[in-house]
Amino acid sequence: MTKRRTNNRRTKSTPRAPRTGWALVRIWILYATLLLVALLGIWTLYLDSVVRAKFEGKKWSLPARVYARPLELYVGQSLTPALFEQELRALGYRFEGSINAPGQVVKKVSATSSEVTYHIHSRGFDFWDKKEPAHKFMLRVANGSVQGLIDLAGADLPLVRLEPEEIGGFYPADKEDRLLVRLADLPPLLGETLLAVEDKHFLDHHGVSPLAILRAAWVNASSGGVVQGGSTITQQLVKNFYLTNEQSLLRRKIPEAIMAVLLEVHYSKSEILETYINEVFLGQSGARSINGFALGAQHYFRQPLRELEVHELALLVGLVKGASYYNPWRNPERAKARRNVVLGVMKEEGLIDEQQLKRAQAAPLGIVAEGESRSTTYPAFMELVKRQLNEDYNEADLRSEGLRIFTSLSPMVQRQAERAMTTRLPDLEKRFNTKGVQASMVVTSVGGGEILALLGDRDPRFTGFNRALDAKRQIGSLMKPFVFLAALEQPHKYNLATTVSDAPVSYKSGGKWWAPQNADKKDHGDIPFYKALAFSYNQATARLGMTLGLDTVADVVKRAGYEGKVPALPAMLLGSIEMSPLEVAGIYHTLAADGVYTPLNAIREVLAADGKPLKRYPLELEQRFAAETSFQLQYAMQRTMREGTGRSAYNQLPASLEVAGKTGTTNDQRDSWFAGYSGEHLAVVWLGRDDNSATPLSGTGGALQVWAEFMKQLPSQSLPQEPPPGVSFDWLDGATGKLSAEGCIGALWLPLRDDARPQQSADCLLPNSNNPVKNFWQRLVN
Repeated sequence: MTKRRTNNRRTKSTPRAPRTGWALVRIWILYATLLLVALLGIWTLYLDSVVRAKFEGKKWSLPARVYARPLELYVGQSLTPALFEQELRALGYRFEGSINAPGQVVKKVSATSSEVTYHIHSRGFDFWDKKEPAHKFMLRVANGSVQGLIDLAGADLPLVRLEPEEIGGFYPADKEDRLLVRLADLPPLLGETLLAVEDKHFLDHHGVSPLAILRAAWVNASSGGVVQGGSTITQQLVKNFYLTNEQSLLRRKIPEAIMAVLLEVHYSKSEILETYINEVFLGQSGARSINGFALGAQHYFRQPLRELEVHELALLVGLVKGASYYNPWRNPERAKARRNVVLGVMKEEGLIDEQQLKRAQAAPLGIVAEGESRSTTYPAFMELVKRQLNEDYNEADLRSEGLRIFTSLSPMVQRQAERAMTTRLPDLEKRFNTKGVQASMVVTSVGGGEILALLGDRDPRFTGFNRALDAKRQIGSLMKPFVFLAALEQPHKYNLATTVSDAPVSYKSGGKWWAPQNADKKDHGDIPFYKALAFSYNQATARLGMTLGLDTVADVVKRAGYEGKVPALPAMLLGSIEMSPLEVAGIYHTLAADGVYTPLNAIREVLAADGKPLKRYPLELEQRFAAETSFQLQYAMQRTMREGTGRSAYNQLPASLEVAGKTGTTNDQRDSWFAGYSGEHLAVVWLGRDDNSATPLSGTGGALQVWAEFMKQLPSQSLPQEPPPGVSFDWLDGATGKLSAEGCIGALWLPLRDDARPQQSADCLLPNSNNPVKNFWQRLVN
């Protein structure tokens, strides 16, 4: 049997091919991962630099804030309960049953007299000269003035200043506005409510809350839409503070999460929350965005944040979810529902009890009327402030450095000017069957030259052409007092009893004859100065002015404060010169201030954001006309109001109020003017058309009526009747200007300069009831 041979040699195997493809893939994945990590690291470092640079630098461009004058209260001050209460409400004071906190007022009306007593808990405020603490005091008002001012311990107070109303600002290019508030100054209930509603785990997470994101994703997937967000307060801050809405959701969410974590790494929870509270968007006022809770409180309630009640705090927190969607003016029911949801959360978290919940849910929204934004409240005055500030500050500083600008505007006076214009002008248009009449008005203090109110349009909220500043119009008979002032500066030659002929006159000017006529088309013979001015006779004024000389009259106008060119033409004597209402107010202020020139000013003080004074605007005074001469002219202008072209004002004014003034009307009644003043207020009113076409309104029938409507409701002091040293009243003969005596026919009781008394006396003709010729002459002259 043959044995099978076996091959003991091992078969040589084929070598296995290396897996080079998978190795390369793994290497590429590794490289890609490392590259992504490196890029992510670089990107994170970049984001970190962005986070730190803005958070540690200047977070916001802060607008300049503009304030009205503070209301100063003192015994003897002209004040009525109605105007005072209007001012308190504009400042956000609440009328309560007791004064337990700043911003509260208790009103008590006497049952037996017109006296009204106010117990007030004022707010503290940092003025330009010192910091006023909050304090309690009592104010008594009766008979149109302050009768008593004491603290609650019974001690008399010489003066109390209420905080000024904020009237506007100059905003950064991004139009963001905010009032910065420290976390320590925040009402504790607001902070607790904000965290309860927006981020319950704010104190525990590190910028991002994965559980919140998953919960929101589940809710949104279940509902088929976005109904809940998972962003923490830190993420919301990153979104608002660093990112823009132009980025896609994915491109925004990734850096948002990284930057949120970085914020938490570098900064404390307190720093993050404080920044969020000042950054969050809470509404819109025109082009200006309302950012932060402090400004939100002022915008919706006109209240400081610390004074808000439970339901008001709840509304602000509710607006965080969507200020436009829950806009309480446009969607009040939606806003109220959102507010009540927040109140429910407050109750669940134990922040309020059941009774507080029910009371807050039943409360109205309590917001101020829409459109009361401080940025558009007084546009004409704000334009004047801006122009004066631009002389000392550049535009960038005004819009970014947080300046505090204190102005002279009196909200009380401004509101009266607005009311007078918006009620009286439509009445005049209806009465004269016309429309389209435009208007402007300037009100100043007498003596100080501070501009208290300004209207640049018949619509006080109009933000376009400012007629008070820029409308140059012929001033008509407003020029006449300066002609007579030029004459009275020659006291040995002229006084108020000096006669001037009102016969027809004509003068050659520019190759043509100028022959003015009186408004009544009549000649009035020889008349005393004061009557020529009181009845605004053109012929008498022109004759006097030409006798004095055009240069002499022009010099008087320039010394009164007019900085433009005075045309050397005879027509200038009757007001062919063109001025703006503000310029008219400037020259008339010199008359009202006893001949003392003071540049009109709208700004008192400017402070830096840290409270340091930057610019003062001190009072400049220069005696340009003798007080004795100024008093004589003022007396003639008072006679204008009592018996001349201004007498219809006393159909509205109290008879006890002594005022002086002058009407002005230009050719074809294109312009209706009135400039007049009391011992406290000067006001200039202009009415006309922008196209310079005729109106049916004279100075008497138009501007004077608006002026009287304004003055009748404004507490104001009469002009002083006591003449200054060097002036005394005496009887003068109305036909010759010589000394006369009481009881003589034609005798006038007029002020005279002691150093220029006539040396001769006129023959005294005693009245004779049986002589009709003498009686007629007496009536004519007096």
